[in-house]
Amino acid sequence: HGVVVKYSEPPEARIPKRRWRFYVFKGEEALPTLYLHRQSAYLIGRDRKVADIPIDHPSCSKQHAAIQFRLVNYDRPDGTAGRTVRPYIIDLEAANGTFVNNQKIESKRYVELFEKDVVKFGFSSREYVLLHEESKTDASLDDMGVGQ
Repeated sequence: HGVVVKYSEPPEARIPKRRWRFYVFKGEEALPTLYLHRQSAYLIGRDRKVADIPIDHPSCSKQHAAIQFRLVNYDRPDGTAGRTVRPYIIDLEAANGTFVNNQKIESKRYVELFEKDVVKFGFSSREYVLLHEESKTDASLDDMGVGQ
């Protein structure tokens, strides 16, 4: 298709067991939910030939960022080592940046995402709220002041 994809997945890429999703808001309006559990990475950008999650705002780059699920080690409360698949975001040197909870993230570095994080791309007003199927959605969105 003639487009060079800027992003390649790392060896620890995994499809998540947890059903993560982006709840998308434009101002007060809730847009269709994006389901993020069917593949290990999602490319976000204006180039519809390659983007898994298309964004059309002119301030966004053709290949703006990627969501990457990664198998990581962690310490369980009992002190034993465990492994889990966690969501990360990486900015692909987008001209106008990627923001997590209104903080611009560094390019080309994985940033771990947590439940209820709010992600924004460039100067687009759309807010992408990361939740999963066990999240208490309605109450938690009110608490966060999203869409108000």
